[in-house]
Amino acid sequence: MSTALKKDFLRIASVNVNGLRAAYKNGMAEWLEPRGVDILCLQEVRAPDDIVRKLIGEGWHILHTEAEAKGRAGVAIASREEPTATRVGIGDSYFDTSGRWVEADFNVKNAAGESSTLSVVSAYVHSGEVGTQKQDDKFRFLDAMITRLPELAKHSDHALVVGDLNVGHTELDIKNWKGNVKRAGFLPEERAYFDRFLGEEIGWRDVHRGLAGNVAGPYTWWSQRGKAFDTDTGWRIDYHLATPDLAAAALSAVVDRAPSWDTRFSDHAPLVVDYRLQVP
Repeated sequence: MSTALKKDFLRIASVNVNGLRAAYKNGMAEWLEPRGVDILCLQEVRAPDDIVRKLIGEGWHILHTEAEAKGRAGVAIASREEPTATRVGIGDSYFDTSGRWVEADFNVKNAAGESSTLSVVSAYVHSGEVGTQKQDDKFRFLDAMITRLPELAKHSDHALVVGDLNVGHTELDIKNWKGNVKRAGFLPEERAYFDRFLGEEIGWRDVHRGLAGNVAGPYTWWSQRGKAFDTDTGWRIDYHLATPDLAAAALSAVVDRAPSWDTRFSDHAPLVVDYRLQVP
């Protein structure tokens, strides 16, 4: 029996695992097993499909796409209930083998028991590097998101894009924002895309920010350099972006920050959100 059938909410978690094999070696299974996650979205999987299925284990339906470049990128969606449909790719053939975008559709019910459809995306946006092809690719991918988000909103009753989107949208999203305005991840040109995603043009919502309010962070990634984790000098670059009705159904958002630097299984912390939905 699915865990989703035992509760009146749907728990969706997203985490950049920074290599699934390393994450499991460092304790990811011990985090996941008791967490009651219904849909798990992973980024930077960096492992062959057979390894992914072996590590995640039985009881999950797994959609995974590898990057053509070995040891790079890779995204997955693991769900307790089987999706009604799945898709790989953001719609621009340039990224077909990049391992950065997968979609899965699910049948869900709202609090009133009414049936609806939910599309979930696990996305990994390029980190970028100013003045290089990496940054050009990042802008092209964000352009593709401008096209795909409205399509998803029309495709399903509810749509959700989660993952490591590698952009801090506002000054609240980066502890040291003043020192990063000319670096990839906080460029004005990158942040302008999020203005469009979350503005009148496209109209999606930043679920975590909506629930947390106007506070610093809560951060989801910390540099390996210095003592960034210990001092909470972080970046909020992992998101749940949702269509308005789905965002309104969000109950809580939690960053599962490890208690100490040496107990982390990734340099990112999982972002876990509960929605007032059920799987039939």
